[in-house]
Amino acid sequence: MSPERLARITNMLNYRQPDLTVFLEQVHKAHNLAAIVRTADAVGVSDVHATWENKTTQISGNTATGSQNWVNLHSHETLEDAVKALRAQGMQIIATNLSDSAIDFREVDYTKPTAILMGQEKHGISPEALALADQDVIIPMVGMCQSLNVSVASALILYEAQRQRELAGMYNGECRLPEEEAHRILFEGGHPIFTQLCKERNLPYPPLDDKGQIDASDDWWLAVRSSVKSLKTK
Repeated sequence: MSPERLARITNMLNYRQPDLTVFLEQVHKAHNLAAIVRTADAVGVSDVHATWENKTTQISGNTATGSQNWVNLHSHETLEDAVKALRAQGMQIIATNLSDSAIDFREVDYTKPTAILMGQEKHGISPEALALADQDVIIPMVGMCQSLNVSVASALILYEAQRQRELAGMYNGECRLPEEEAHRILFEGGHPIFTQLCKERNLPYPPLDDKGQIDASDDWWLAVRSSVKSLKTK
């Protein structure tokens, strides 16, 4: 791993916000998914949650420009499973919805652990999901249209969350990710060839030194060399 690569990945890790996420309910258009993941990466969101109507839906790498490699996408079988996972992390759930109880999205305190719930492109958020949310929010609009594209709406709310968190000192350059997760991201981003070998041969990711270079035991190197020889003889 080059010093430049190490610095770039480390800087990204130091601004990740593990207690801020997006929850996508049945969002199915690939370009919207990719745009949301791209914005999530841009503001330091490390995880996106989703439920799917069509499980073959995929994120377009062209639109996401590689952001999908840096953001964990968690798929849930049911709405209830997704909400349970978010509640286990102490998250408040904020839902975009035009209703009498909705408040301006900028009035929410996003310095709290927060999941931003976005609904399916055509029908929006389901009544079941709205019932599980803590607060409805709206994005004020004074034109003829009453809604924005889901990826645009996500971006507006995420950047408001970033603004509030920056003012609160939550982007202070100190890594808030669990040590094991930060190591995984750094290793996979800095050593893609060895990452592939580890996955193929079920080997653990080895330690890295302060320059981002592999600092593994002799046994690990022996296992890697054996794996390479085995692949060459096939």
